[in-house]
Amino acid sequence: MKGANTLKYQTVERNSIVVRLDFRSKLLIIVVISFIAFVWESPIALAGLALLVVAACRLSGVRPGYIRFVVKMMIPFYLVLVITHGFWNIEQVKSLTGKAVLTPLFTFPSSFWLVGGASLSLEGFLYGLSVIFKTLVFVMVFPLAIFTTEVDNMIVSLVRLHIPYKFTFIFSSALRFFPLLFEEMQAIIEAQRLRGLAVEKMGPFQRARHYARAVVPLILSAMTRSQQLEIALQSKAFTGSSKRTYLHEISLHRSDYLVMGLCILFLGMALVLYFSFGVGKYGWLL
Repeated sequence: MKGANTLKYQTVERNSIVVRLDFRSKLLIIVVISFIAFVWESPIALAGLALLVVAACRLSGVRPGYIRFVVKMMIPFYLVLVITHGFWNIEQVKSLTGKAVLTPLFTFPSSFWLVGGASLSLEGFLYGLSVIFKTLVFVMVFPLAIFTTEVDNMIVSLVRLHIPYKFTFIFSSALRFFPLLFEEMQAIIEAQRLRGLAVEKMGPFQRARHYARAVVPLILSAMTRSQQLEIALQSKAFTGSSKRTYLHEISLHRSDYLVMGLCILFLGMALVLYFSFGVGKYGWLL
């Protein structure tokens, strides 16, 4: 679960309640939270849900550096969402609000080329925020389950859910393969730094061009490793059959049933409040 200089897929180092849960319980958490985030439209409700997911990630031991990294990487995408919905998502926002005319926040002078007369609406801006919080929930809810579970326990849990073992094996192999790719990328960058290339002094576009060049040897290394894995599987007569023994045995405990019950209760309450009282709809508390 730990790694000093390499990026691991598991970043959780503490033994929290979430870590002790069965992976099947965590999958139900992902499904319920993702479904509610998909249904809700209110920026206030989605902001609260995103805050709840981030807080759960921190309590379960997900490193704050990972959360900052995700948010930082998503900032350009978030800006595009706000601009797109604020300026051009007019008809959908009108249907959500029931307004014939939206409230302008900013309008470009008509003399401006291409964007002259375009107006950023308050309602579109708020809808853009709701989409941002929605995507943040989708992105952060997966580490809550993936980063807190050993790969071997994931495999057994997915097999217990009657998922074909071949798909389970592919999923677990991908989780183990990505850290190797990050290590290889780090080795390439370190080799270039030893040759006098200062990546940290480059601008964003130069840095992006530099990383793009490093992708070619990374892909070649990944292809070599995949061929080695294929040879290893063939030499061990891998069939992909789920009728096999497992080193790790798992079972659902009382805490898992409690979490599953709370998830179902939370989903039912969210749906009832949404359709009966409008909690989570776009205009809630606005």
